[in-house]
Amino acid sequence: MSAVGWLIVGLLCFSKIVMSDQLKLKSVDFEIFGNVQGVCFRMYTEQEGRSLGLSGWVQNTRRGSVIGQIQGAAGKVDQMKDWLRNVGSPSSRIDRAVFSNERDLKEPELKGFKTRH
Repeated sequence: MSAVGWLIVGLLCFSKIVMSDQLKLKSVDFEIFGNVQGVCFRMYTEQEGRSLGLSGWVQNTRRGSVIGQIQGAAGKVDQMKDWLRNVGSPSSRIDRAVFSNERDLKEPELKGFKTRH
């Protein structure tokens, strides 16, 4: 096989791997600790989730943390986890991010991204 042929085969294999990761759906729960209440953390979380095409919810707790759940394409969920761990709202201070109940989904269980009260 020519070099061009091998290149085409390699690109096809790579595109199948990328496509399968994009099609894989994932769900994860989170709790964020630090200065995350009274700093628009929920609003920014909702905006970021929507911009990534994710579904989920976010809510303040009585303990001063923020909890929620995110669902969607595995790669996008990982991007959101990174955002929750390292970015947050402009005025927030994230001390710790805990992720739990991470699981694969066959289909989304939630629609849209909402703030719960």
